[in-house]
Amino acid sequence: MKIFDFRSDTVTLPTKAMMTAMADAQLGDSARGDDPTVNALEELSARLTGKDDALFVPSGAMANLSSLIAHRCHGHEVIVDAAAHILNSEGGGLAVVAGAVPRPVESRNGVLDPEDIGRAVRGNDNPAVAPTKLICLENTHNAAGGVVVPLERMAAIKALAARNRLSVHLDGARLFNAGAYLDVPIEAICRHVDSVWFALCKGLGCPVGAVLAGNQEFMQRARRAAKMLGGGMRQAGILAAPALVALNDPYPIHRRDHELARKLAVGLAGIDQSLVNLDLVQTNIVNCYVHAVTDDASKIVSALTSRSVLALRKENRIRFVTHYGIDDEAVEAAISAFKDAIAPGGRLQR
Repeated sequence: MKIFDFRSDTVTLPTKAMMTAMADAQLGDSARGDDPTVNALEELSARLTGKDDALFVPSGAMANLSSLIAHRCHGHEVIVDAAAHILNSEGGGLAVVAGAVPRPVESRNGVLDPEDIGRAVRGNDNPAVAPTKLICLENTHNAAGGVVVPLERMAAIKALAARNRLSVHLDGARLFNAGAYLDVPIEAICRHVDSVWFALCKGLGCPVGAVLAGNQEFMQRARRAAKMLGGGMRQAGILAAPALVALNDPYPIHRRDHELARKLAVGLAGIDQSLVNLDLVQTNIVNCYVHAVTDDASKIVSALTSRSVLALRKENRIRFVTHYGIDDEAVEAAISAFKDAIAPGGRLQR
């Protein structure tokens, strides 16, 4: 039976072109700087982000941790969105490993307000509190359903940071989704931050990895931090090769993913308008809020699974993510399965 997997864009499998690139990749000792494929990926990523240097690492969590360490956040506060991935979904590494003190600020649908950030900034004048060192942003915003932070908002936050002598770090796990939505090269987003990373294993469809970028001095510290965290790889060109394929022309597939997410959201809203806020479906994530039809979202997830549609439960919502393994047939199957799971009158079909 065919399975339609909407749980995440991390479930993608390498394309034939990626597999060929892996088989043909020129290899060396990446930890010694000798792997030509890794070097090519890092040079390309630095150009794409507009930064001095870039580093291929095994995961986004390592990219975030390396950044926190390189920004010298130990014993300092880091301003983060209260719903940020770096705060809520990375095992507490921000505090446990990097030694930073999180300062959560509530966003509005994933977009932080500079005024709220300004009120949260702490200076060095009071020895009883940890001073602020860094502002962390997330674009697109995972928990908010793939919402994109507008460029003017990022510029305002960067200006605030400059006035307060703070740095800005961007969790850009789905950075290319943001670029596709805004119709700008990712450099236009990255110019408003001091450091940034993007995932290779989400919308770009690669099997493993992330790339961290920043200025030369920051990246020297970030490379040391990644090495300390276990990021020194050897013949890593096998893993870097698919990224060179994916980064060749990534926007068309991302725009297609966005169109499919929109189609899915419209279909779910057609079942019950309370299920989806269409204004917040901007990229490849659809948050479906099911409190109006059941007090247990897991029941709907189970019903969908029995109909060959996989989705992810997040408390009172069900998250669907589109990717290149999803097509129109999958979207239609998901809408049909959801409709079948709901009985007339809004009750869950048993």
